[in-house]
Amino acid sequence: QVQLVESGGGLVQAGGSLKLSCAASGRTFSSYHMGWFRQAPGKEREFVAAISWGGGSTIYADSVKGRFTISRDNAKNTVYLQMTSLKPEDTAVYYCAAGPDPTILVVTSWGQGTQVTVSS
Repeated sequence: QVQLVESGGGLVQAGGSLKLSCAASGRTFSSYHMGWFRQAPGKEREFVAAISWGGGSTIYADSVKGRFTISRDNAKNTVYLQMTSLKPEDTAVYYCAAGPDPTILVVTSWGQGTQVTVSS
């Protein structure tokens, strides 16, 4: 397994941008498919985006398609989530995840989460 640590969360106004980072420990990072999930207060954790181990394939939730971009740098053991045109409904704790399949239906490692708050 890999250990994951997110950073980059914060408070931003609606329409603004943030870039989240997730640093992974371990020499096998490049063999994992990676994803981002989020959980708003009182709601279930939901899928946001995923990227294949080589970075050639990405998928997004409909709610963020066209606004968020997932990417990874295997040389730096890091996956990113660039968020633009943020909306108040994007407010949540964002979690990084690693798994054996490119859709991240199965998660083998979670980060601790980073808070994103979008004010109206």
